[in-house]
Order: sequence, then structure tokens, then C-alpha cells
Amino acid sequence: MDVQTLRAEAFKALHERDGAFVIPNPWDAGSARLLAGLGFEALATTSAGLAFSLGRPDAEAALNLEETLENARAIVDATPLPVAADLENGFGELPQDCAQAILRAAEAGLVGGSIEDATGRSDAPIYDLALAVERVRAAAQAARSLPFPFTLCARAENLLHGRMDLDDTILRLQAFAEAGADVLYAPGLRSVDEIRAVVQAVAPKPVNVLMGLAGVPLSVNQLQDMGVKRISVGSSMARAAMGALQRAALEIREQGTFSYGEQALPFAQLNDLFRR
Repeated sequence: MDVQTLRAEAFKALHERDGAFVIPNPWDAGSARLLAGLGFEALATTSAGLAFSLGRPDAEAALNLEETLENARAIVDATPLPVAADLENGFGELPQDCAQAILRAAEAGLVGGSIEDATGRSDAPIYDLALAVERVRAAAQAARSLPFPFTLCARAENLLHGRMDLDDTILRLQAFAEAGADVLYAPGLRSVDEIRAVVQAVAPKPVNVLMGLAGVPLSVNQLQDMGVKRISVGSSMARAAMGALQRAALEIREQGTFSYGEQALPFAQLNDLFRR
């Protein structure tokens, strides 16, 4: 098997084995290598992390497919791990746009990717269910046309856009499963009851849960006990890095001191990591 097929098979196996796994979200090649060096088994890109690193907002069509795939290629090339991509809404409204995003992602070396039902429009933030399902179905058909098992994750975005309707969110996830999605994901779940309801509603399909949210202190073991299969952290690691940068800069500006350097990773440690 070629390298991409090996990575794809390894990624698929992570979703089929017992227990949960964490798939952290690097935003560039350096953060990818650092995370791989810490023993994580797979990585996923983050649209928000990339957007913030470029000085742009997230979820406002500030990134295009080419920029997303350029970033994904750098992350794929940085480590031997399987990498899945945040493909946002497929970079287009039509089902064929979603299918094309999956095929282009595969060309970039990715072995998984997510398609969401968010439109990117403030007046109508979520696609109608029928269109959302057709978009996932087209993405699934594209994934199945590939010569390796591309893992398709379908995202229901209600909770991130102020539509706090768990019943509709679950209905959408179930419909996405029927349309061919391999993994289901509703970012914004915050309670044990919500997470359990989603896991039970789409079983036996694996569920991805977003962590790194303020006020959600659930652990990997707790999520695993609820039946969660995959745990991602979205932009939270990129935001943590930005937070450290801001605190360091404010210390210099407001106090005239440089104690932040005590918490920085040693130059030699990073140099050694990136030399390998």
C-alpha cells in the first residue's frame, strides 16, 4: 500500500477500536510536529486556527479552498500521522462543491475531512435540511470513489449559531448518517445529557465531540464513558498560543518585565524537534 492508503487505514482503525481517541488541531507545520512528537495518533486542521494565524476572522468566508489545502498539505507533510481537514461548508453551496472539496482534499494527501451545514450567511446561518443532506450525500459519494477509505465527518452547526435546538441537531446528524457520513459531529455540545443523547441517537456511528470550551470541564475518560469515540479541540490550542503571546506582550508593555520567558519552550528543545 502507498503512504496515503496506510494513513487512511490507520485513521479508519482509530474509529473502530475500543475507547476514545484525541485528535488535536494544529494550525501549521510546526504545531503539527510538536503534537506528533507528544504521541498523538492523528491530527485535524482548524479553519479558525488558520484564519487567526493569517490575521483573519473565522466563519466569514475569509479562507478559500486553495488556502485551506495549502495549509493542510504543510501539516500532512510535517508528520507521518493521518490528517483530516476542516473543509468548512465545502466552499460552496451546491452538493457538487462538497464533492469537489473532498476530491481536492484527497489530492492534498488528506485521509479525512468534515463538511458542515453552516452557510456562512448571518441572515440564514444553517442550510435547509434537504439541501444539507444532499451536500453530505455528494461528499460521501466522492469519498467512496477514492481508492482508499476517506473518513467523512458531517457537522451539524446549530449550536454554534444560536439555534439551541438539540432535537433538530440530532435529526440532522441522523440524516447525515443515512446519507453516508462516517462520523457525526455537533460542535457546541456542553453537557453530559446532550452528549449522551447524541451518542445514543446516532449509534453505532462514531461521534466527535469538541473540547477546549470554557466552562466544559469534561475529561477524556468521562467522554469515553459516555460513548464518545473522537475528541477534537478546534481552535482552542491556537487560541491558547495567542493567549500566551498576548500575556507576554502585555507584561512587556505594562510592567516592563520579561518573566514570560520562564514558561517558553527552550530554544534547543524546539530546534532539536524540528531538526528531526
